[in-house]
Amino acid sequence: MLKISILDTSSHRRLVIEGKLVAPWAALLRSVWQKATADLHGRELVIDLEGMTDITEEGEDILLELMQEGARFRPSGVFTKQGLELLACMIRGNVLEAKT
Repeated sequence: MLKISILDTSSHRRLVIEGKLVAPWAALLRSVWQKATADLHGRELVIDLEGMTDITEEGEDILLELMQEGARFRPSGVFTKQGLELLACMIRGNVLEAKT
């Protein structure tokens, strides 16, 4: 199960991701992100991964796509931070065979 909450302030919009980012829900995250970027009116969009409990390859793929499109993330925990750093390196082409 995946829960996506949208929290708005005058300076930013935050998408709070809770649960498992797996195949059926990865497309949902992309859809919500696209809709959330449509009416920012100069505010920053941040994806908060603090409540994410599991991620599959499909979930990594969607995070990689969002990262390539300029999404900003707020990770928590060493595992999530390292995962995002690995995805960022993949974008820069600094990882050889990062995914096996």
